[in-house]
Amino acid sequence: MKSFEPLSLQDACLMAVERTAVKPEREFVTLTDALGRVLANEVITQKNLPSFDNSAMDGFAFKAQDAGKQLRVVRTIFAGDIPSPSLKEGECYRIMTGAQLPEDVDTVVPIEMCHDVTGDSVGIPTNIVEGSNFRKKGEEAKKGDKLLDAGKILSAADIALLSAQGVMAVEVTVRPKIAIVSTGNEIKEPWELASEDEIYNANAFGISALLKSFGFEPTYIGAIPDDLEATKHFISKLTAFDAVITTGGISMGDADFLYEALLHNGLEVWFHGVNLKPGKGVTFGQMGNTLIMAMPGNPMATMLTVHALCIPALYRLAGSSLSFHAFTYAEFSHDLKLKAGRTNLVLGNLEEGVFFPTRNNKIGSGMLTPLSESNCVAYFDETISHIEREDLIKVVMFQDRTRAHHNRTINRR
Repeated sequence: MKSFEPLSLQDACLMAVERTAVKPEREFVTLTDALGRVLANEVITQKNLPSFDNSAMDGFAFKAQDAGKQLRVVRTIFAGDIPSPSLKEGECYRIMTGAQLPEDVDTVVPIEMCHDVTGDSVGIPTNIVEGSNFRKKGEEAKKGDKLLDAGKILSAADIALLSAQGVMAVEVTVRPKIAIVSTGNEIKEPWELASEDEIYNANAFGISALLKSFGFEPTYIGAIPDDLEATKHFISKLTAFDAVITTGGISMGDADFLYEALLHNGLEVWFHGVNLKPGKGVTFGQMGNTLIMAMPGNPMATMLTVHALCIPALYRLAGSSLSFHAFTYAEFSHDLKLKAGRTNLVLGNLEEGVFFPTRNNKIGSGMLTPLSESNCVAYFDETISHIEREDLIKVVMFQDRTRAHHNRTINRR
């Protein structure tokens, strides 16, 4: 059996994304179902945005040359009106926010900046700049311009933008079919009765919830018993899925048959082992057209490695142009020592720009409560053995679905 040197987290993540092939299938969905989906094609602007010059304020529309004068108000223009030019010298319009500007005005002044305001006239200030307070036709996007890129994960703002173009449906990539598999005779499902010698299946349901929070729809297909032949048979049926995430059974223990069963079924191993804590026991590869992601069995290590490695690979599989987790900067709360020579994943909470490590980083890879107590994680590379108070670090939020390049998220000296 071929041996592999553990990769750094950085190299493992880059390899996982670069070697994952984009799933080619596409489908149309209405905007009501498009949130979080990946655009299959770029979207071109069909209608100028805005489609006409309009007022950005409730106020008065006039010719800039009349600044400083007392003007007669000839009519009020409301949003939805289609006004015709009709101004004479010394006149202006009262105008509402969003209302279309007639061609005979070039400036809007908000009502609170005016003086001597009556129902029939208004005093225009002298210090108003020509072109103020109105939105020009096409200033956001002109017809024919690219509005959204292919590969974009659609946000609520994107949905609003598409709606403003009169778009009813968009072509997106088909969500990858993802299977979640557990291993071990000791595993009991939450609806079963477990003895003190058995454990409930936290991994499968935690992973499923994590993937759903990022817009995926995984399927839990059960636990593999600790038997080599049964494992081989079970694995042989997984090629109907685009991706498979397994937990446990990937080490070299006597009852850890998963790795051998995967190889038996034609797994091409990309890497076997990642030099990080927690979560060293990770294997990625391809079995036919199926992406295989074998995670460790300890719950905390499983959840953190799925977040760090599987989510980026799955976004690549789904066709996203930006697959990697975004980060934000924070100050470290106090001095902390780390063991160098590996990437350290430090759970914590970001509060008002300061990162507080959960339980001062005194946690084990089999624990779950520290995950529940944390809202983010920081990655520190192999060279870092000490973090000082007020050091500026990079932090990945667990609930942030925006994407950025992961090779910029690991903290280095």
